[in-house]
Amino acid sequence: MLHPLLQEDMAFKQKQKEEQKAMEQLKAKAAGKGPLTGGGIKKSGKK
Repeated sequence: MLHPLLQEDMAFKQKQKEEQKAMEQLKAKAAGKGPLTGGGIKKSGKK
């Protein structure tokens, strides 16, 4: 049995990983549609 705090930390890290994956997918979708991209994302093809 893991220490409760350790378990919480692992669950938190797992959640962060999943959220990051979701964000990556959203960014990829937005990049494919053009003007939906946010300011922090590189806009390719525009000069």
